[in-house]
Amino acid sequence: MKKSKIYLISIGLFILAASFIISRYSTQQKKKATTLYAILDRKGPSSETEEWKLTRNRAMDLYKAIVVNPDDTKSMLALAGMFVQEARITGNYTHYDMAAMKYINDVLKKDTANFEALSIKSLLYLSQHHFADGLAIAEKAKAINPYNSFVYGILVDGNVEMGHYAAAVENSDKMISIRPDIRSYSRISYLREIHGDNPGAIEAMKLAISAGVPGDENTEWCRVQLGKLYEHTGDTANAALQYTLSLQERPDYAYGIAGMARLAAAQQNHAKAISLYLHADSLITDYSFKEELVDLYNVTGENEKANALVKEIIAAMSKDASNSDKDENIGHYADQELAYAYLKVKNYDKALYHAMQEYNRRPDNIDVNETMAWVYYSKNDFDKALPYIKTALKTNSKNPRLLCRAGLIYNKTGNVILSKSLLETALKNNPVISEALKAESTAVLKNI
Repeated sequence: MKKSKIYLISIGLFILAASFIISRYSTQQKKKATTLYAILDRKGPSSETEEWKLTRNRAMDLYKAIVVNPDDTKSMLALAGMFVQEARITGNYTHYDMAAMKYINDVLKKDTANFEALSIKSLLYLSQHHFADGLAIAEKAKAINPYNSFVYGILVDGNVEMGHYAAAVENSDKMISIRPDIRSYSRISYLREIHGDNPGAIEAMKLAISAGVPGDENTEWCRVQLGKLYEHTGDTANAALQYTLSLQERPDYAYGIAGMARLAAAQQNHAKAISLYLHADSLITDYSFKEELVDLYNVTGENEKANALVKEIIAAMSKDASNSDKDENIGHYADQELAYAYLKVKNYDKALYHAMQEYNRRPDNIDVNETMAWVYYSKNDFDKALPYIKTALKTNSKNPRLLCRAGLIYNKTGNVILSKSLLETALKNNPVISEALKAESTAVLKNI
C-alpha cells in the first residue's frame, strides 16, 4: 500500500475519532444541561434528626417548583444554597457542587448580573480550591451590591487563600460593620490567629459561637475551631470541653469526634484515637481523618494499613483533581493535600511536583509556602526550604506546627539562635501537634 494512501486513511480515522469524541461531549453537555438534581438521603445519625426532615422537605418542595416552572430562578437559588450547606454537612462535595453549580449557571444564563447567583458561584469555586476564580467572581458580585455582608465574607476567604492578608483584613472590617454575626466573628478569629493573636482569636470565636444557634452545623464548626485554638495554646482541658459541648449539641458530629481523637493521640492513647477517627471517617467524607489515621498506624507499627490508606487517599484526590480539569462543576484542586500524602510514603519528587503546582497558583499564601518548605526539608534540601519558610512566617503566626518546622529548618541552615527561639515558643505550652514533629523538635531543642 502506498504511503499516500496510508496517510489518507490515517487522517480519515483521526477525523472519525475526533467527530465521535465531539459528538459524545456534546451529548454529555446536553444531558447535564437538562438534568435536575435533587437532595440525596443522608446516612447515619444525622438522617434521623428533625433538622434533616425539615431540610429534605424544603428541598423537595423547591425541586418540584423547578420541575413545574423551569424559569423559577428564586427556587433554583434557594436549592443551590441548600446544596452548599448539605455538602458541608455530609462531605459529599462531588454531587452537591455539581448540583449547585448547575442551578447557579442556569440562573446566570437568564441574568448574568444576578448578585446571589454570583455570590454562590464564587463560594463554590472556593470550595473547589479554585481560589483565584472564586475571588474574581466575588469582586464582580461586590461591584453589583457593595452593601452585602455575605459577599465580604467570601472576599475575606478568597484573599486569605491567595495570600492577600491586608485585603482580607479590610474586607473583614467592612463585613462586621455591616453585620456582626457568626460569619463575621469567625472570620475575624481566623485573621487574628493568622497574625499571631491567639487570645484575640479565642475571644472572637467565642463571640461567633454566642451569635450562632446551638446544634447548627455552622455553630458547632466554630466550636470545634475554638477547640483547635485551645489545642494550639496547650489548653487541652478547654479543648476537650468544646468538643464535648459540640457532641452534646450535635451528636455524632464528625469534627467534634475528630477533636477528641486528636486529644487521645496527644495523650498517646493510640487505640482510642484510632477508634474515634474511624468513627468520624464513617460519618463524613474528609480525607484529613484518613491522614491522621495514617500517622497513627505508623506510630503503632501497622505500616501495611498506613501504606494502603495513603494509596487510597492519593487515588481519590487524584481523581478529584482530574475531574476538576475536565469540568468546572465537579472536583477540586488537591495539590497541597497530595503533596503531604506523598510525603507520608516518602515519594519526595511527587510531593514536590504537587507542592509546586499549588505554589504556582498562590505564591503569597503562608500555608502553601510552609508546604514548599517542608517538602524541601524532607528532601534534605535545607537551603531551598529557607526562603519559603521565611514567607510562611511573614504574618507572625504562632501556629505551633509552623514554628516547629521553621525552627527545624533554621537549625539545619545554621541559624541556631532563631531556631532555639522558634522551638521554645512552639513547645512552651505543650501544644497538640503530631508526635513525630514534637519528638524531633524536642530533641533538636535539647541539643542546641
